[in-house]
Amino acid sequence: MKLWKRARATPPPGEPLSPPGLVWLLVTLTLAVLLHAGQLPIWLVLGFLALAGWRAAIVWYSWSLPAPALRLLLALLAAGAVLAHYKTLLGRDAGVALLAAMAACKLLETRDLRDGVVLVFLGYLLVMGKLLYSQDIPVVAGLLGVVLLLLTAQVTLHRQHAGLSGLAPLRLTGRMLLLAVPVMLILFVLFPRIPGPLWGLPKDAYQGRTGLSDEMTPGTISELIQSGAVAFRVRFTGVLPPPAQRYWRGPVLEQFDGRRWTTADERPMATLMPFTPLGPALDYAVILEPSNQRWLLALDLPARLPPGALMTHTFQVLRSEPVNEVYRYELRSYPQYRTGELSAAERVRALQLPARGNSRARMLAADWQQADAQPEARVNRALALFREQPFYYTLKPSLLGVDGVDDFLFRSREGFCEHYASAFVFLMRAAGVPARVVTGYLGGEPGTLGNYLIVRQSDAHAWAEVWLEERGWVRIDPTAAVAPDRVRDGVYAAVTDPGGLLPFLARRGGDLEWLRQLALGWDALNIAWNEWVLAYGPQRQRDFLSGLGFGEVDWEEMILALLLALSVLGLVYAGLRWQSRRERDPVARAWQQVCKRLARRGLVRGGHEGPLDFSERVAAARPDLAEAIRALGQHYAALRYGPAASPEQVRQLQRQVRHLRL
Repeated sequence: MKLWKRARATPPPGEPLSPPGLVWLLVTLTLAVLLHAGQLPIWLVLGFLALAGWRAAIVWYSWSLPAPALRLLLALLAAGAVLAHYKTLLGRDAGVALLAAMAACKLLETRDLRDGVVLVFLGYLLVMGKLLYSQDIPVVAGLLGVVLLLLTAQVTLHRQHAGLSGLAPLRLTGRMLLLAVPVMLILFVLFPRIPGPLWGLPKDAYQGRTGLSDEMTPGTISELIQSGAVAFRVRFTGVLPPPAQRYWRGPVLEQFDGRRWTTADERPMATLMPFTPLGPALDYAVILEPSNQRWLLALDLPARLPPGALMTHTFQVLRSEPVNEVYRYELRSYPQYRTGELSAAERVRALQLPARGNSRARMLAADWQQADAQPEARVNRALALFREQPFYYTLKPSLLGVDGVDDFLFRSREGFCEHYASAFVFLMRAAGVPARVVTGYLGGEPGTLGNYLIVRQSDAHAWAEVWLEERGWVRIDPTAAVAPDRVRDGVYAAVTDPGGLLPFLARRGGDLEWLRQLALGWDALNIAWNEWVLAYGPQRQRDFLSGLGFGEVDWEEMILALLLALSVLGLVYAGLRWQSRRERDPVARAWQQVCKRLARRGLVRGGHEGPLDFSERVAAARPDLAEAIRALGQHYAALRYGPAASPEQVRQLQRQVRHLRL
């Protein structure tokens, strides 16, 4: 015998799951997986439903669980299928798919309480995974419902022998959630926020997001214009600016290779770029949707930046990290302004053109430069060209050849804003006028409720800036020369036959206008959700608490306030529970009934008086009640402070109360 060899301990058998607990698990996990039906491959959803149905049949018909070898084979096949479909097991999409597959496989070996708890927490992870795709109000409401059912399943598992049947576990869980709401609100408002997420998200968590790019080619913005997704919302302190001032500045493109415009490699400045305001300022807050880009949209020209943001020499506002969550920031801008002098390096960048190509456009610009000494006159000649010649504003322009600018100016003469901005800047540079392309958004639809604008991806736009002596950088929108309605009334008013191209919410009028107005009303709820929930970051938290009259707060004060609020709430909960237990106690309820009847006759029990002292005082004041009240007080004290009362003793006390004649 090998004395040094330890015998393997056999683990004690776990508590088996009851059929109701398994039913709750199957229902809740199925709902958690169906939340991802739009993202998961159809074969995985059907496979999960098949395995869940198999597990339900095992419960219903009392079959045996599949053999361990078969369960292992199914797990390997599921993991292999996910790997083959996504080419990886990491990231958002593959991770959620693998989680759903493993939850299905885990169902086939679930037999005891420990397995059930593991499945519940897999369900919680699936709920959290859905937030990587969307945090809209309907999605969060659906997730809250699934969490309620998961909690119900968890309660059912841990209280299998408590006699809970039917919807009793759901009612119990609902009461628990209601009690947790005040705690949740206190933690949400007072728990110190930190900038950025607690952990990094997978790279593919940002896929599928549309928005501006740091480059522009013919067709770039006309494709983006067909998206009805919200880019950002803006709430103004005062009145809304007129449409002609709603140019939201984004990436500034200075480099041109003959077809593509790109941003220059530039570092943000440590200070704001100087300019001279020429009119009143606009104060506003932007609630920006996630874009996975660093730039922050701002009206021309921003004079005050949010914390953690910097400005480039092109007046573009950049954040220190990409915007991967709903981000709220406050700005101040001046619609009328004059910028400073142009440095030598900036002039070189603003006049850069490829060495060859687009010869006809170059010759036309050279003629303008020779005929007009003033740069303003060359600008006007270019705008007159677009205004007086048969140019067309359309979402479906003809394809352009190698010399795209020449092809657009002298052959097709149809295009979208990027075509006009690109051709205009090319002409200006060829004519010796420093110019650049600015991309961003133009316009914004006023919300039906509240003083704010909704700016959608369909409002994407490109315009130009030229540098003129004594004026600095001046915005020129060549699209306005061709389609002035675009600036005043939006893209829908400027594009012909837009029915099959523009998104529904970008249209105006028609038989379904009432539905669009209803959607705008719903958006008012969305902006409140974004401002006060999704964008409730460190700065927003400090502003909110300061606005309540607390002055400037720091994290130490917030922690103290948090602990104090939770302590007060705990005392309130304890008092309510104590009062509730007293009200449910038939002995205490009978004595309280006596005290209330005596109080109506002027014999009020003091808070310091016990039942015997109070009985003696009543006996002295009402000799006719002395014997009955002393007997009742002694009986109550014996039941209240002695051993547990029997039902017969409680009924005897209640009879004494009923027979007490005052």
